[in-house]
Amino acid sequence: AKHFSNTGEVLETSIFCRDGFILEPNDPACAKPAEVIDAQGLYLFPGLVDLHVHFREPGQEYKEDIASGTRAAVAGGVTACVTMPNTKPVADQASVIAFMQKKAEANAVARVYPTGSVSKDLRGEELSEMGLMAEQGIVAVTDDGKAVANSDLLRKGMDYAKRFDLMVMDHCEDPDLKGVMNEGVMSWPLGLAGQATPAEAIIVARDILMAEFLDLPIYLQHISSEQSVALIREAKARGVKVYAETCPHYFSLTEDACAGYNTAAKVNPPLKREEDRLAICEALKDGTLDVISTDHAPHEDDAKDVPFAQAANGLIGLETSLALGYTNLVKKGYLTLFELVEKMSTIPAEILRLPHGRLDPGMPADFCLFDPDEKWAWKAENRASKSRNTPFEGMTLQGHVKATWVAGKKVYTC
Repeated sequence: AKHFSNTGEVLETSIFCRDGFILEPNDPACAKPAEVIDAQGLYLFPGLVDLHVHFREPGQEYKEDIASGTRAAVAGGVTACVTMPNTKPVADQASVIAFMQKKAEANAVARVYPTGSVSKDLRGEELSEMGLMAEQGIVAVTDDGKAVANSDLLRKGMDYAKRFDLMVMDHCEDPDLKGVMNEGVMSWPLGLAGQATPAEAIIVARDILMAEFLDLPIYLQHISSEQSVALIREAKARGVKVYAETCPHYFSLTEDACAGYNTAAKVNPPLKREEDRLAICEALKDGTLDVISTDHAPHEDDAKDVPFAQAANGLIGLETSLALGYTNLVKKGYLTLFELVEKMSTIPAEILRLPHGRLDPGMPADFCLFDPDEKWAWKAENRASKSRNTPFEGMTLQGHVKATWVAGKKVYTC
């Protein structure tokens, strides 16, 4: 298989692994491999690292659980998943994290890294038990689903998280600017309450200023607007420690996907204008946006098969993220294939200091085989996720994950 060096050079050398780790090429075990996999014509990537998924366990296992969520992950080449804390009960204390770790150890086919909440019960009023959760293994703190709207609590949360070598990941959306989709030319004829576009940028600006004041890093989640991109680009230019992610739906779709009251395209923050989509693509190209994550948010059919205003926010994305990146970023010239893999594997692993994202000797043998030439249509009936809430149903994509390994064990094949 082809694979990339750490500088982006395409290599066609063999990769050997044993006992769950990648071997040095001169290791004696490489001379007599027990199994040989011929992947000629395909690319071998380090397993993707998704810093933003919702697996719904505990409390809403009818939407998704750790077992089904990680099956969806490996079907998309994702081998490490950072889970959000808006479970029921909220992951705001060590006992909930311990439960999730136990479930992952028993049922997961990909690696699961929980986050804990910034505030108790996501209320934005009182800090969570970060220290005890850190002892249990959380990798960051976030109130995802809600912004940490109270600026004083954000400051205290960033300071407190630093004591445990954790970073705050913030959902960027002003809760006082409400709406069920983006305010504009699509919301008006549909008669739906629109959210003013600055709702995201207001929190982005506040978070940047706080990070600059405290000289601490902050991670901005699911960036979707041209305004936010401009603020992040300026902040990085003056040395603010800010990391930012976007998601495949923000570089692939616009508010037009909501036409006909299509609740499959109802997400939070909402899809925006074509100008915003293009700004997201350019920000990925110039490095303003560091990471592509999915914000995989499964919902049962009944949560979406209701009037648009009452429908749940979110879509599933683990099984389509790499193909959407290849189709809409690589094929359209915004990123090289190497740069796409960096933003979906290497860079996210580096940001949260996870031992993944490279095919170096000594690294965990987590990788996937990718066929860049295969065209396919995603069908919900063939999904691994429990849920099927996606606006990409039937869409023709290019690039397909053919197989995935975790710790040297094949966990998915197409």
